[in-house]
Amino acid sequence: MASSPVHGADIGLPGRPAAGAPPRRRRSFRVLPGFGPTMAYTLVYLSLIVLIPLSATFLRSAQLGPAQFWAVVTTPRVLASLRLSFGASLIATALDAVFGFIIAWALTRQRFPGRRLFDAIIDLPFALPTAVAGIALTALYAPNGWIGRLLMPLGVRVAYTPLGIIVAMAFVSLPFVVRTLQPVLGDLDRELERAAETLGASRMQTFLWVVLPSIWPTLLTGAALGFSRAVGEYGSVIFIAGNIPRVSEIAPLMIMIKLEQYQYSQATAIAVVMLVASFAVMFGINGLQLWAQKRRYAR
Repeated sequence: MASSPVHGADIGLPGRPAAGAPPRRRRSFRVLPGFGPTMAYTLVYLSLIVLIPLSATFLRSAQLGPAQFWAVVTTPRVLASLRLSFGASLIATALDAVFGFIIAWALTRQRFPGRRLFDAIIDLPFALPTAVAGIALTALYAPNGWIGRLLMPLGVRVAYTPLGIIVAMAFVSLPFVVRTLQPVLGDLDRELERAAETLGASRMQTFLWVVLPSIWPTLLTGAALGFSRAVGEYGSVIFIAGNIPRVSEIAPLMIMIKLEQYQYSQATAIAVVMLVASFAVMFGINGLQLWAQKRRYAR
């Protein structure tokens, strides 16, 4: 009996379709659903958490009317609180941008005893209740506190002044800058720094022309996150501020005062001003970040 040769194409080998068999349809495995369901879930969640509350704030403040709205937000006490909140937040953000970079650089590039402990302490403002942070800062910087009593002979008063507000805002917003910069500094190519040093560049020139352009967009992102946290901070600021009208009253406190007086429309009017101003600052920072990225890629 003659035996016919066996070919893989006739019987079909594992992983290969047999001759004449219809092609197999590849099965696509997706961890998440497609664009439609995912987009629907995103819109529903954002609407419930963000869009609807913000819309309710605008609608409630619209009950005042333009003239009354303007009269509420332009009172001297409200204007002073808004200037203090945004001014102190910008100063605290600028301080965190400088010292946050130094801390992130030390934790990423240096090896020293207790580095892991210091790295864990950076997250303390995230875990610590804001009221506890405010009480602790007040106890330290009060005139009879550990640090306050050392500053008083120098004529520096921190607690119950705008300076104390800046300290509290810098405390709560510092982790945003450090944690944003650390991954970028860790992934930064050090060969570029060595090449710059080989070509005769000083340390300052290497930092200004090699390191800073690479981390500038990330630094702006961390600063924007820190500013957004600082401008709306209430718990840690309220204790150290002193809450003196037109001196150390922040805008969130003015909102709470209006709510306690059952003046809900006036409270939402102040909230709308804070919201619009915060969006304007955030858009400005994001625009500066995009400009920095385009300038970097243009090189």
